[in-house]
Amino acid sequence: MGMRAQSADRQQQTVRDWSRVKLTSVGVFFCLAWLALWTRAGYLQIVAGPELAEKAIRQHLASEVDKGARGEIYDRGGRLLAKSVECEALFVRPKEITEPEKTAATLAKLLRMKEQRVLKKLQSGSSMVYLAWRVGDRTAARIREAGLPGVYFSKEFARFYPNGHLASQLMGFVGVGDVGLEGMEKAFDARLTGRQAKYVVQRDASGRRFFFDSQGRELGDINGKGVRLTIDSQIQFFAEEELEKAVTANNAKAGTAIVVHVPTGEILAMANYPFFNPNVGRGISPRIARNHAALDVFEPGSTMKPLLVAAALQERVVKPTTTFNCENGKFSFANRVIKDTHSYGVLPVNMIVRVSSNIGAAKIGLQLGSPRLHAYFEKLGFGRPTGLPISGEGKGLLRPLKNWSPLDLATQSFGQGVAVTPVQLAQAFLVLANDGVYKPLRLVADPEGTTPQRAPYRVFDADVARTVQRMMREVVNEEHGTGRSARIPGLEIGGKTGTAQKAGAHGGYGNKYLGSFVSFVPAVSPEYIVMVMVDEPEPSHYGGVVAAPAVREMTLRTLSYLGRMPETVQAAAAPEAGGAPAPAASQAAAPAAPAKGPSSADKEIMEIAQSTPAEVKSVEVRSVPNFAGMPLRKAVEILMQKGIVPRLEGQGLIVNKQSPAPGAPWPGEDKNEFVLWLSRPS
Repeated sequence: MGMRAQSADRQQQTVRDWSRVKLTSVGVFFCLAWLALWTRAGYLQIVAGPELAEKAIRQHLASEVDKGARGEIYDRGGRLLAKSVECEALFVRPKEITEPEKTAATLAKLLRMKEQRVLKKLQSGSSMVYLAWRVGDRTAARIREAGLPGVYFSKEFARFYPNGHLASQLMGFVGVGDVGLEGMEKAFDARLTGRQAKYVVQRDASGRRFFFDSQGRELGDINGKGVRLTIDSQIQFFAEEELEKAVTANNAKAGTAIVVHVPTGEILAMANYPFFNPNVGRGISPRIARNHAALDVFEPGSTMKPLLVAAALQERVVKPTTTFNCENGKFSFANRVIKDTHSYGVLPVNMIVRVSSNIGAAKIGLQLGSPRLHAYFEKLGFGRPTGLPISGEGKGLLRPLKNWSPLDLATQSFGQGVAVTPVQLAQAFLVLANDGVYKPLRLVADPEGTTPQRAPYRVFDADVARTVQRMMREVVNEEHGTGRSARIPGLEIGGKTGTAQKAGAHGGYGNKYLGSFVSFVPAVSPEYIVMVMVDEPEPSHYGGVVAAPAVREMTLRTLSYLGRMPETVQAAAAPEAGGAPAPAASQAAAPAAPAKGPSSADKEIMEIAQSTPAEVKSVEVRSVPNFAGMPLRKAVEILMQKGIVPRLEGQGLIVNKQSPAPGAPWPGEDKNEFVLWLSRPS
């Protein structure tokens, strides 16, 4: 028994010893594991920590480079003139292309390019080559479906001009890389261009993306800033349409038109013809894309005479009644012969302006003298740019005073031998219209102060400027005036014709002319300046024939659109067919007849369009007016007063044609048959 008990005690002691070993082993194991984990954690945190943190950032944050959209351009009323739209650009990485010939054939067919040209780009040694900057959605989808190795797309911005050729030379266009090449696009390229930003992208728990710049700050707006011009797109449309008619009707080479708001000096329209569509992008002729109104110089011709007379009146050299012998049309001076288009004898100063006598102007200039005339030319802004934000604006040609001969003084007095740009001439006439105070022209409403502007200063006394304004009124409204074809019955406007002989290519003067007309609306204390120039018209080249009718139509349409047509125009309208004939005196005072003029219904509509609804009810219109060219809003207001709800056809905001025709009786009970066809400026 004793032996068995001792044996059991030894076995029990042996079991307890193994348990202790196991416990010890487990404890040691966990201690070693814990030590290993701490060692590993220490290694990861201290030794490899910076490298691993950088890898983690690369995995969760992606660095990208983006460029903002180009800023938009608006007219004075906020109507869009230019904007950028997102598109896709196609590029290739030549080293990744496995079958150049097959890839070139596929891309050439889809892009409508020559296969050899595409193949040459695919075999280029460059790492990346662009094939097309603007790829349509359908074409892009077909290229993606083709699955061509080495062919990629990138997001780009394309410039879009929603009004087509409207103000095309003024707006300019952009080239590859969204760089402004001409016009406002070039002048404000730094402001319009979107900035390039390097940023990182991170997602939150919901999968939304956050954008930060390269320093981790939240990314702001990278798009370019906008520009708002003083141009009124509707008046610009009127100017371009009438300018095109004037150029084509007179078989001319080109034309320019400018409309200025006198109280502010703001340019409401700046038109050049021929037009071009800046959306095309390729094949634009530099000659057509050039803004002739601000870049080209020409001799102003007889439009210089009101400025000359103002200088002579200011210096008290002459009075309006001072007379000069116009030598019956031929004046020999300095071995040259100065001629007039008609033979005139003794004329007072106001008649010299009215009939546009070169001889009379030359004698006024000779009496004024070279130093004073040159000084006034400088005060009016000749020989220097106007300061408009137009890249490459011309400064004209005004020779130094020391180079003037007596013959130069005589010829420059009637606008020959001095050269100006159209905007310089508009700036000079703005001085006369603004009662003798120089006020800079403005083309940009926002941002303000983009270009240095001269402070206003007085050039002529107010009474002198008013005297010349009345002389210009005689040019249009009095007998023998050279601008009578610009007359608008019931509205007194002033103006001056110009017929400048163009210099020949090899010196001297050739047989080409530039006909021009500058008008003040109204004649005294004018609110608007309207100017038209027609380059190389044929067969007639006189400004009163080729340019004055266009000014007349621009003025009518602009005043009607602005609601500024005076009531006297309605009172002066000719009676409708079937009414009493006009008095003989009124017939004698009729303009020298432009081919087209507003009918009596047209004149009635002009008054109605600028009336309030209460006033409209008091105006009796006996037949259907002519709505062509009228804004839709005004046409509908007039029809609603007759209880007519017109049916609209087409798209746009300008009435193109109508049914019933102008002059027809108003519809009876069935008033739903009145149709207006619409169009938009293009």
